[in-house]
Amino acid sequence: MTTDQLHELFQQTLQGDYEDEAPWDAVSKIRSNGSREVFSLAAEWLRDSSALRRARAAAILAQLRSPSEVPTDKPEWLFRDETYPLIVEMLKRENDPMVLGSGIAALGHLYNPAAIPIISSYAAHSDEDVRFSVACALGHFPNDPEAVSPLLVLTHDDDSDVRDWAVFGLGVQGDADSAEIRDALVERFTDDDEDVREEALVGLSKRRDLRALPILRSLLDAPELKLRVAEAASAMLGLPDDPEEWEAEDYKRALDDTFGGNPQK
Repeated sequence: MTTDQLHELFQQTLQGDYEDEAPWDAVSKIRSNGSREVFSLAAEWLRDSSALRRARAAAILAQLRSPSEVPTDKPEWLFRDETYPLIVEMLKRENDPMVLGSGIAALGHLYNPAAIPIISSYAAHSDEDVRFSVACALGHFPNDPEAVSPLLVLTHDDDSDVRDWAVFGLGVQGDADSAEIRDALVERFTDDDEDVREEALVGLSKRRDLRALPILRSLLDAPELKLRVAEAASAMLGLPDDPEEWEAEDYKRALDDTFGGNPQK
């Protein structure tokens, strides 16, 4: 990629609204063509007077990787050790919610556990998008006790997206287990949001808590077997993967064979 092409891509990240697809496509192209030149330009943008440039810079730096001829699930991440202190310093002087959200998300993607208390300090922020970034970022450290506590709090957030990602990080991505975690997941069974309820079911089923059985059995009686219900049933049964050929009736029979035919009340 030439310098002119790189600068053109950086400018494309500023077009349209923040969540538009086109600027995020440009961010993705920059991330996947990492170089010292890209790092230097993005690092300059972290101190720019434009909030949008600062937000885009954090998003780029957090997932900067070496170019690859073929897609890979093990990219060569670049400049993480150099990026981390830059993002931390940016957050110290930042007030804009959009930039805060981008910087917090970046700390999650950098996978430095030293960031957990920094991320957690924004868990009660007044902006739901900032809290959403906190939930997502802490989900990168779901088994760290310092991350578990704020995730538990965020499972009760006013915003359903925040609750969803907090429950997903704590219950599904994480393997930490305690009575407090299990009780928090059970509480979400009555959540107003279907995604939250299903993530909570998967999380509790992973821990093979019998309180998941009545909900699981009722959902297996639905006309269509949903992906997360199958995931929860497989987890409850201790299966390493969801059997591709299984239908709801197969799961119900297996649950009856394993746990008996009477749901736990």
